[in-house]
Amino acid sequence: MPHGRDQFTPVARDLASRGFAVWNLGYRRVGAPGGGWPGTFTDVADGIDQLATFADQVASFDLARVTVVGHSAGGHLALWAALHDPPRDGQHGPQRVKVTAVAGLAPVSDLAQAHELALGDGAVHALLGGSPTTRPARYRSSSPIERLPLAVRQLVVHGRLDEAVPVAMSRRYVQAARASGDDVRLIELEHAGHMDFLDPASEAHAALCRWLMETQDLPRAEWEPCQRHRDGSHRTGTSR
Repeated sequence: MPHGRDQFTPVARDLASRGFAVWNLGYRRVGAPGGGWPGTFTDVADGIDQLATFADQVASFDLARVTVVGHSAGGHLALWAALHDPPRDGQHGPQRVKVTAVAGLAPVSDLAQAHELALGDGAVHALLGGSPTTRPARYRSSSPIERLPLAVRQLVVHGRLDEAVPVAMSRRYVQAARASGDDVRLIELEHAGHMDFLDPASEAHAALCRWLMETQDLPRAEWEPCQRHRDGSHRTGTSR
């Protein structure tokens, strides 16, 4: 997979500048030694659990408010990691840290559908080592839509111009999450594409900022306006 955590660095730095403690987590990707099943998943879980060590070292580190944010394939892993469940099938989620909220930015929320659509040139097949028919247990334990309810507050943001992951996938996921009893907000951005989320000056990032501000109960006065864009304009989206 060609994308790494360095692509998220501008967003991470922007959030840190706003007062958040930010952990820009990397993990072994498909094609790297140990990447795929189950290494990619255990890396994410262990990386989140590392926050417990940080909390032991920094008294002001608050493990009661841990929000996981991920984009695209990272959005899949963020949603996956939000459910605190016991180890199974050679895979485990975070065990020492309880995720309290999660944001999926154009996330791959349904792995069976992603496999059917051959998203990412067959990335899901490579990640799980097979199809939903040959590896059904892996799909059940790894696909966010199969793991509902997550029982944490969720945000799903998706651009209507996204050509990499269809916005219909997020709509279907949110519908299923709400039906399961989860608290989930869907924001569709009319003029956003798949990669807009990597730009801290975009409306896509502004939508994330506003939600983080709300979920962390931060006074609005502590935040710089999240509406600025490099071109000075405002792009509108819809919230459901």
